Amino acid sequence: MDNTYPQTYSQNMMQCATSEVSVYSLRCHPFIPKGSLCLKTVHPVSTFFFPHSVSDFLEIIAKSSETQIQFWIYVPNVFSSLKYVQEASTLYCIMKAMNPLFPNGLILINVSFREGNSPDHHQNITYNQLLRNVCRCANALKLLGVKKGDRVAIYLPMIPELVYTMLACARIGAVHSIVFAGFSSESLCERIVDAQCNILVTADGVYRGDKLINLKKIASEALERCKERYVPCVVVKHHAFRTNTDSKCKILLNPALKLMTILLFLLCVCVLQTPWDESCDIWWDDLMDGVSDECEPEWMDSEDPLFILYTSGSTGKPKGVLHTVTGYMLYTSLTFKYVFDYHHDDVYWCTADIGWITGHSYITYGPLANGATSVLFEGVPVYPHVGRLWEIIEKYRVSKFYTAPTAIRLLMKYGREPLYDLSSLRVLGTVGEPINLEAWLWYYDVVGQQRCPVIDTFWQTETGGHVLTPLPAATPLKPGSATCPFFGVQPAILNEHGEELEGEAEGYLVFRKPWPGIMRGVYGNQERFESTYFRKFPGFYVTGDGCRRDQDGYYWITGRIDDMLNVSGHLLSTAEVEAALTEHPSVAEAAVVSRPHAVKGECLYCFVTLKDHKEFNRTLMEELKRKGQREKIGPIATPDFIQNAPGLPKTRSGKIMRRVLRQIARNEKDLGDLSTLADPKVVEVLFSQRCEAAA
Repeated sequence: MDNTYPQTYSQNMMQCATSEVSVYSLRCHPFIPKGSLCLKTVHPVSTFFFPHSVSDFLEIIAKSSETQIQFWIYVPNVFSSLKYVQEASTLYCIMKAMNPLFPNGLILINVSFREGNSPDHHQNITYNQLLRNVCRCANALKLLGVKKGDRVAIYLPMIPELVYTMLACARIGAVHSIVFAGFSSESLCERIVDAQCNILVTADGVYRGDKLINLKKIASEALERCKERYVPCVVVKHHAFRTNTDSKCKILLNPALKLMTILLFLLCVCVLQTPWDESCDIWWDDLMDGVSDECEPEWMDSEDPLFILYTSGSTGKPKGVLHTVTGYMLYTSLTFKYVFDYHHDDVYWCTADIGWITGHSYITYGPLANGATSVLFEGVPVYPHVGRLWEIIEKYRVSKFYTAPTAIRLLMKYGREPLYDLSSLRVLGTVGEPINLEAWLWYYDVVGQQRCPVIDTFWQTETGGHVLTPLPAATPLKPGSATCPFFGVQPAILNEHGEELEGEAEGYLVFRKPWPGIMRGVYGNQERFESTYFRKFPGFYVTGDGCRRDQDGYYWITGRIDDMLNVSGHLLSTAEVEAALTEHPSVAEAAVVSRPHAVKGECLYCFVTLKDHKEFNRTLMEELKRKGQREKIGPIATPDFIQNAPGLPKTRSGKIMRRVLRQIARNEKDLGDLSTLADPKVVEVLFSQRCEAAA
């Protein structure tokens, strides 16, 4: 952690840890006048969080910063599921889900409550069932010739077979490359070719809300594009399309849903045509038939690759981020345990998709390594009704809930009353982007009922796990701040010249030293790895994000450096401007991009999505310009254009595609590849409603 303030941080920890409750200070939040708001919080410090004593906990903090290497050697002792071979280069790393010898009867508890796209599709999976299915899948992959070091592409929706396949790869030493099941055939092909995958695992189709997606058709088109490689394709018959339901998966049909379900099955039969190539396609069920459910795990070197996950690149070509076995497993295990204050009686739910790093780290590897019970969710937040997330929390008594600010802002539009019992919740988390003040307060007040800490986590695909994050009942919170570094992580802020800034400062967020979960390279492109992350500021890992550190040493992510706005020579962050816009009671969400200006160089072009029943008019525009920007940030932040945006162009993971918004602002019709958009029709609407003065 940052050596400029470890004493202050430790004092905060001691103060909070020795009291019955944690007090969440807002005194340094830039949008709250001092003394204007006081949050009362009741979240007892857990004895699990401090395994032995407060002094032991503070000792861990000191070790993590002062003796980093020794600290990471010590950490595996916390986990009975990580077993080292002393004085050797190998790690026999077996997650509890993989180990047939479970202490304390852990084998009998649920690893997952699987919740389908429709509320009447649900399933309980135990660790014993998970182990057997993973072993069967591992043996099946071996039958297809998959061996240690081979790459396996996985293009599946959020179904149990996705988890089985990725863990089967880990068990036999194969490297999985999961592609989000919303990408186009071209994107899938690009990733298969770049990773030189030996096999593809996909499904026949999936419903996302009420939209039917023919995954096998997309997969077949992808394989046709890369037909110079022979790639066998294993196809899962998705549960939602089965007319004879597996006895293990009890589909409960009440009279109100029965007709709808029958019509859904008929529609599947009529609409979902599965393309088939006998030379390379094989059904999952046929492949698994008769396969043994016992499979010894492969011995792995600690730096052997575990998986490749592609993330966006500034050149337009995705980067294959490579993570390895030991460091990644250790780091996700530790961050899950402490960031979510995990207890064995908790029910944990992360709403992300496993196709993204959040799903890898905090749906699969982190929770399983801690023996957690969690929810695997296939659906979308507002289908078949806007209370779906709250309904699931009530149904499974979820205690730890982790979601994206985008989802929070979406649900804010529907009011302040979830109308469900959320009393089981103990910790709330956010991931994916900085959370604006209004969304944070709504999450805290309405969902957490003013008793659950909101854990705002900052990390990246490249970092493997949380690097800046508060800890429940230990870190005083400030809405919108990722607060302080995790154990063993040492952030710094640099200016444009690479000079390190001390105390209160704003600039480039970098990290001084590596931690176990950090990426090991860009697959097949060491030059790109070095130039992207280390060349700009030699000796530091460069995140690509802007950051501000306040007087208490708390970190505030200001947005991607390439999202910075240069207005009349002044740098403004998109996050800062958007936060000011969303403070207006009529605004649900905002996105800000730059547009060329003859005098200023660049000016602000703002897209605002209003809450239900709010009207976009000149009065509102003037209020947003005056109160939203001039008074919050300064005259330099006054927008030249504010456009009504019924919806924003987002990927299926919820990230706003600012490239598209910039082109709309500039009236550039050649938008390039839009295959990752969740709803391409949004773009047409935004073009039709462009500000007339911007033409």
